[in-house]
Amino acid sequence: MILADTPRTSLAPGTWAALVTLLTGALCLALAPSLPWLTVWPADWVLLDTKAFSAVLETFLRFIRPAARLVSVLLAYPMGWANALFTATPWPLFIAIVTAIGWLVGGAAMAALGFLGLTFVLLSGYWVQGMSTLALVAVSVPVAVVSGLAIGLLANEIPRLKGAVQALLDIMQTVPTFAYLTPLVLLFGFGPVVGLIASAIYAAPPMARNVMLGLERVETEVKEAAVMSGATRLQQLFQVEIPAAMRQIMVGFNQCLMAALSMVIIAAVIGGFNDIGWEVLLTMRKALFGQSLLAGLVIVAFAVVIDRMSGALALEPQSHDRRVALGILALGLAVTLAAWRLAPDPAAFRLLMPLAEGVDKGLGAFTAGYGATLDAIKNNAMFFGLLPLRIGLDDAILPFTWGFQWTAWMSAVWFAFAVTAGLALAASGRVTAGTALVIALGIVETGIAQLPWPFVLVGAGALGFAAGGWRLSALAVGLLALILVCGLWDRALLSLYLCTASVAICVVVGGALGLASAVSPGVWRVVRPICDMLQTIPLFVFLIPVLMFFQIGEFSAVLAICAYAVVPMIRYTRHGLVDTPPEMVEAATAAGATTWQMLRDVRAPWAAPTILLGLNQTILYAFSMLVIAALIGTTDLGQSIFLALGQADIGLGVSAGAAMAILAFVADRLVQGFAHGQREALGL
Repeated sequence: MILADTPRTSLAPGTWAALVTLLTGALCLALAPSLPWLTVWPADWVLLDTKAFSAVLETFLRFIRPAARLVSVLLAYPMGWANALFTATPWPLFIAIVTAIGWLVGGAAMAALGFLGLTFVLLSGYWVQGMSTLALVAVSVPVAVVSGLAIGLLANEIPRLKGAVQALLDIMQTVPTFAYLTPLVLLFGFGPVVGLIASAIYAAPPMARNVMLGLERVETEVKEAAVMSGATRLQQLFQVEIPAAMRQIMVGFNQCLMAALSMVIIAAVIGGFNDIGWEVLLTMRKALFGQSLLAGLVIVAFAVVIDRMSGALALEPQSHDRRVALGILALGLAVTLAAWRLAPDPAAFRLLMPLAEGVDKGLGAFTAGYGATLDAIKNNAMFFGLLPLRIGLDDAILPFTWGFQWTAWMSAVWFAFAVTAGLALAASGRVTAGTALVIALGIVETGIAQLPWPFVLVGAGALGFAAGGWRLSALAVGLLALILVCGLWDRALLSLYLCTASVAICVVVGGALGLASAVSPGVWRVVRPICDMLQTIPLFVFLIPVLMFFQIGEFSAVLAICAYAVVPMIRYTRHGLVDTPPEMVEAATAAGATTWQMLRDVRAPWAAPTILLGLNQTILYAFSMLVIAALIGTTDLGQSIFLALGQADIGLGVSAGAAMAILAFVADRLVQGFAHGQREALGL
């Protein structure tokens, strides 16, 4: 009877997951010397060889290539017309048109932004190249908008397809940008049309998602009123629901524009046509970093103007005097006629080019004077941070790097310390934390790039089980196993290492800035415009400043990834901490809680789901930037995608792109699962 009344204690799913992972790691560590295939997947076990896959894909593409080339020829016409229109429009008139549009959508401030942004482009000397870029955007965006609108309407009208459409959009947004280009080049050939199509593919998902979201948010009363008025389904959709969802749809239009601009720049890698992306790439290859920075700032100017003006369309419409806009256009036409004889060629205004040359000279002098310091920063970060995380303490600690040799007894002491610390945490009731600490210290000793594949698969499955049950566990293991049997496991672990290092830095730095911004409104006033600026910069441009100071290499790649991926961590951390319900804050204040107690015991638990979503976005941003970072010396899946593009190896390109997408997709689902669990725990 006493035994029957004794309460049973059961371990939480997270604790079981950590224990199973730890046991698997210990077994792999013990058996690896006698079973080397635990750490290196044998070549004989590769089931899906990329060369065979390439042959199959090329056979398939050969049948549809004639149709694709016909589409390429047809799309070349609007591309040519748009390019001729943008480049032939006199610069004073074009600046006046953009300024007038800015006045209409946002008043004097937006008009000034348009005028100053386009004037900067003119003075940079890259006007013609900039107009070629805008021509690509002008043609690709309508294609992406129409495609995204059609996909969103289809999912809304046929609910059975919504799940499949969501999965398709997830795949489209997790597949690396360069992975699109390899099959497109084989289908459509080299040139601007490939950039146009790749841009449309990349920019369509944000539009589709916002169309679906906007239509879902239309109030039921509005829909019922349309039905009761006797409207047909098409009338309900186009005369009632779409207008009601227009604000959300315009948010999608804004995101579509920014995605198209970003992808057009990336597509310059294979186009080689006279646009601003090609100028950035060409000057980077020539190590003309002043000109590269200037061309990159032109892209930033376009991005800021397009983002602010298109974003204003999603806000409440404001009435501005149209006569002012007409006056601006008249002034632009007058300046065009007056300046036609004096300066017909925009290239005559290369007034900022001497500054670019001065930047190159100053950079040369700076690196000559402080090159040793920059090298010391890079080497210390590599030797004492990145390299141990990549290949483990056992291989990274050498007399050349740390001044002494790592030995077997040091490994024994390290693991003994890990186990002791883990047991101490477990004894205090934190079994999951103690087990996770032992696993983390074991990974540091071994290195992410040298982890045994059973440990990674079991660990992913255990995390999936803790986050979402057996279904998510099976999905994670199955997808990662595909990478394994394709022979891309080593490169996938290198991608995982770079992403882990970058995300860890973003969590520390972004979390600290988000916390400071939540505590101090003054800090947020400084941090917010920096975040806004970083979010409007296309991915390509982040490579320029790190190359200027640290040259090529993994350290530069990590810095570029962090600069791009840190913003979501800052924003979501701050938003979660300041969004705590007032009644919870009042109760804690009445109980006498200090500011830090409030943050630790009230705001932080409430903010956990939001912070996890920020972590999710940071991971996805890091994977997106990881492929671009292949341009500056990484050796992971991103480099495989980039090499496949240059060699027209469609099998390697698609396989490596799919492997990168799988890593991002699995990480996305795991973090979303934990965030969902936190929301349920809070009753949300």
